Amino acid sequence: MHEASVIEHGAQAATDERTRNPQVDPASRRPWLAAYPPGVPAEIDVPRLGTLVDLFTNSVTTFADRPAMLCFGSTLTYAALGQQARALAAWLQAEGLAKGDRVAIMLPNVPAYAVAIFGVLIAGGTVVNTNPLYTPRECTQQINDSGARFLIVLENFGATVAASLPDVALDRVVLVGPGDGLGLKGRVINLASRHVRKAVPPFRLPEGLAVPFAAVLRLGSRRALAPVRIEPEDLAFLQYTGGTTGIAKAAMLSHRNIMANVEQSQIWFDSKDPSVERCAVTALPLYHIFALTACFFQFMRSGGSCLLIPNPRDCDGMVKTLSRYRFTCLMGVNTLFNVLINHPKIGTVDFSHLDFVVGGGTAVQRAVAERWKALTGNTIIEGYGLSETSPVVCVNPRGMRDFSGTIGFPLPSTEVSIRDASGQPVPPGEPGEICVRGPQVMRGYWNRPEETARAMTADGFFRTGDVAVMLPDGQFKIVDRMKDMILVSGFNVYPNEVEDVLATHPGVLECAVVGAPNEETGEMVVAHVVLKDTTVSPDAIRAHARTQLTGYKVPRRVVMHDTLPKTNVGKVLRRMLRDELPDA
Repeated sequence: MHEASVIEHGAQAATDERTRNPQVDPASRRPWLAAYPPGVPAEIDVPRLGTLVDLFTNSVTTFADRPAMLCFGSTLTYAALGQQARALAAWLQAEGLAKGDRVAIMLPNVPAYAVAIFGVLIAGGTVVNTNPLYTPRECTQQINDSGARFLIVLENFGATVAASLPDVALDRVVLVGPGDGLGLKGRVINLASRHVRKAVPPFRLPEGLAVPFAAVLRLGSRRALAPVRIEPEDLAFLQYTGGTTGIAKAAMLSHRNIMANVEQSQIWFDSKDPSVERCAVTALPLYHIFALTACFFQFMRSGGSCLLIPNPRDCDGMVKTLSRYRFTCLMGVNTLFNVLINHPKIGTVDFSHLDFVVGGGTAVQRAVAERWKALTGNTIIEGYGLSETSPVVCVNPRGMRDFSGTIGFPLPSTEVSIRDASGQPVPPGEPGEICVRGPQVMRGYWNRPEETARAMTADGFFRTGDVAVMLPDGQFKIVDRMKDMILVSGFNVYPNEVEDVLATHPGVLECAVVGAPNEETGEMVVAHVVLKDTTVSPDAIRAHARTQLTGYKVPRRVVMHDTLPKTNVGKVLRRMLRDELPDA
């Protein structure tokens, strides 16, 4: 048996055995079960979950008249989503797509994204989520690594595709307009977009390769969709990860992985009347696993809608959009919350209908959470997850009154073990690597059996690379990334802790902490800071840190920036900050 298959089989067997017989993992090893909210079970019924195609079929039938996607002041209903997704699927099949073939989707948050995801899945394909801001080199690398035969891309990024074509083999490229799928108003949106898109480089694709999305839907609507037998273990997504730490690799996520995480999350959060229509602000890009599962699939399953924010970096436009809608849920990262609370027109947004707010992707700073609570009256419910875990592993209880600073409790059917460098569990309260086992854990890394083997323990736990401690009640608190830890004269310094302190300075807008080589101490702490008040000096920042941190944790250097480098999701790229520092 192939090495990756051995690892996958071992992890799956361990999960299946625990699901059939919870007694193999005594409650004494899962103290969080005693703290579960009322009505939340210890286990989910994995065998009955079905596939994402089942989710699609049920939702477009049950919620046909409800809005599925809200964008550009227009609505895409579930019925329209169903019709368009089936048309796309029929076109892909007519073009030769076979079960298991990969289709890359390179779109921002526009309505066609929802159509593309479901169209590929019901045709039997595997989605390769691709960042539309990729350079030609990155685009080429991901298409070649995944073996994608088709690419669905926003026409704004056609020049990137054109530059990649000499080095990739694609059967067809589908060009999407931002308003595609929205009928007559969508065509108007497309015309307006093309009129103002003067900064986009011109491009030319080979004749016969490219086809407009509208033509695809027209052609596909005239063809019959061939039924494809989709099994829960079939591959649904190649979800690339590692962009903030190194070379990207694809987590293989099955229909079962995603469906399990949707079920786990809905059990945790859904206590309201299901007849109430819910609306999730979807500012995080759908190609990122957090938004894909927590906003898209979770809300599609329950008949909710996604309020799409195509460009969250346009802060003025985002606030204007939020002021026009009633939304019940907001998922975000620390930088998104920070941007919103500091926007001069945030007072025009009505937060009174919010049911819950979830923070993830990176640690939410306490100073940001407290300002958010003061502004909106809502507590940020922090959670934790990774691409490899579909993504949610832990989350705080819904309805909590105050920000906890923890990542909460493991979801049902999820085991979390804190382990030392040798792979042995450590006692509660001691830091160690978070290791996860559950039905949401990936099948492995695509075409990387050695990476898969390194990431899994012998007993089927996924090694996350994150450091945390387990508290007495079973909550977990993140310490930091193992790779980001700074070693100063033999003492561990965790950037998250220092950043949390610096963020409380009234003159600091945002900050990031990294380590740099130092002859005396091995490494030193360096703070990268963006100021709200430009009169604040580096010495003032260091003096503030000394009031709350022991000496070796205080930044030796403070570097001022206009902005910090971030991923498109809003995670600060500490690696880039480390790379630009000279040795000291």
